[in-house]
Amino acid sequence: MVVLKLTTVGNSTGVVLPKEVLARLGVQKGDSVYLTETPDGFRLTPYDEEFARQISAAEEVMRDNRDVLRALARR
Repeated sequence: MVVLKLTTVGNSTGVVLPKEVLARLGVQKGDSVYLTETPDGFRLTPYDEEFARQISAAEEVMRDNRDVLRALARR
């Protein structure tokens, strides 16, 4: 377990990740990461551009077919 301290970043609050954590995530300064809420807490994972495109496409399909998906969910 690693204890992290919150710090001020401009008008926001941020957390500094130790070098070892960045290495294990395979990210470096300037990279993007996902922060996902899970039933057990939060999960931090590297940003995946291909996955982001797939999620965007899925969201568009769900938005465009909202009524059809609701009808199917009722069955």
